[in-house]
Amino acid sequence: MSSATPPVDLIMVAGRRLHPTQVFDTYWRFAAARQQVYQRRLRGDPSPWTADPILATYRFTNCYRAADRVSQYLIKEVIYRGNQDADEVLFRILLFRFFNRISTWELLLSAFGDLSWATFRLDRYDQVLTKAFCGGERIYSAAYVIPSPRLGGLRKHTNHLLLLEHMLRGGLRSRLETSASMAEAFDLLHNYSGIGDFLAYQLLIDINYSTMINFDEMDFVVPGPGAKDGLRKCFGSGARGIEADIIRYMSDTQEKHFDRLGLRFSSLNGRRLQLIDCQNLCCEVDKYARAAHPDISGYSGRTCIKQRFAPLDDALTAWFPPKWGINVLDWAGSLGS
Repeated sequence: MSSATPPVDLIMVAGRRLHPTQVFDTYWRFAAARQQVYQRRLRGDPSPWTADPILATYRFTNCYRAADRVSQYLIKEVIYRGNQDADEVLFRILLFRFFNRISTWELLLSAFGDLSWATFRLDRYDQVLTKAFCGGERIYSAAYVIPSPRLGGLRKHTNHLLLLEHMLRGGLRSRLETSASMAEAFDLLHNYSGIGDFLAYQLLIDINYSTMINFDEMDFVVPGPGAKDGLRKCFGSGARGIEADIIRYMSDTQEKHFDRLGLRFSSLNGRRLQLIDCQNLCCEVDKYARAAHPDISGYSGRTCIKQRFAPLDDALTAWFPPKWGINVLDWAGSLGS
């Protein structure tokens, strides 16, 4: 990615003077290039979709979290397919995301036909998952670590089923629906065993895709470990402790920085990058910088990108929560190059 434009020398965030490194400009260049790859693939353009060797070689998530394959499946096949009773929707979201693996969801679908809180039997679900686990099947995604709750089960998946039952029977749905803020809803999720900052925020975003709650994604952000690593690379040690403020600054000023660098960033049919998207992009630029800027280190000290890019046969989809108002039939056909 070109770096001919002079870098920004100083920005002020939360009363702190920050001196961006070259990774800060790479953040915006990466976002523009990654979104272009997404749009080209969505249009059905033949590969290669980018001339960037790092983007072409390694796997990176989309700029918009909701556009990623697993999130698309969650939105289309889990949240908005089936009974829209709030308890049922919450049950499906939690069941899916506790494992975060499409094949695990489809395994349960094949066993029970309809995955419903009204007919949920922990022992039956546990039996199906235990059989798959003992048969060598992977039932959890490797995308991020999902800690095991400490609820007395012998296996991790049993504990997650126990947690699911505990959350639904304990009235989580009504408490989420009456939460006064996104931060309050986050605290509700965070209080459960095995749900730390990162997972609570991810679950909150997922639940907010539904009609059960309707917070603005610009209300609240929780930087994950990868995002903190990326921000460290963008700003050095000065970013420590104000990561959420910096992510908000980056979302608020996105057009300014794309324009400054002469970049064309095509939004998600008019939807700007939200806090969750900028948070995720910080994680991705942390990975990208391992190859592009190996001399600039984050907290973790990781130097390699583990996952290589291998396109799946499934066609990309672009269907988002209807309440966003961005689903149009000809959107993919109207995307810019």
